[in-house]
Amino acid sequence: MSVISNTTVISNFAAINRLDILQALYKRLFISTDVYAEIQEGLDEGYSFYTHLNQFIAPFQPSGWIHLTGFASEMELHYLGTFPKRLHKGEASCLAIAKVRNWLLLTDDLAARQEAERLKIRLSGLLGCLVLAVERQICSLDTANALLLMMIQRGYRSPLTDLTPLIIT
Repeated sequence: MSVISNTTVISNFAAINRLDILQALYKRLFISTDVYAEIQEGLDEGYSFYTHLNQFIAPFQPSGWIHLTGFASEMELHYLGTFPKRLHKGEASCLAIAKVRNWLLLTDDLAARQEAERLKIRLSGLLGCLVLAVERQICSLDTANALLLMMIQRGYRSPLTDLTPLIIT
């Protein structure tokens, strides 16, 4: 299954220097060229946690596990033109690509999640990634909860502070 992420999920894992969790979960992750542009804007605005991101991105790094992708069909461009203007370019491009290619979309943006649900796009976010990491034994529940708290301390707005209710036993 291919997975595309908008900026929100990558930002939160990068902010705590734990992109390795996304790599362990998905092996290969896609970002749109618009998401990459948002990351570059974030660097310009002083978000230093993006500084070393290029070392993970193919084609900048041949062994990169994050892959850039752009629009590959007229249908993707068509969907792009149908989204509400409140969506940023990164979110809209990821939605269009995920819809046409039937990829899983990672986002925590409310407007993007609403559009994904409307279009029946498979969807997850930061909490889903942490729960999946626990279920796949990439990290313990205690570690995942500690990571979540670190993200909250850095500005992530979470509906909960403990993943325990989300873990299926």
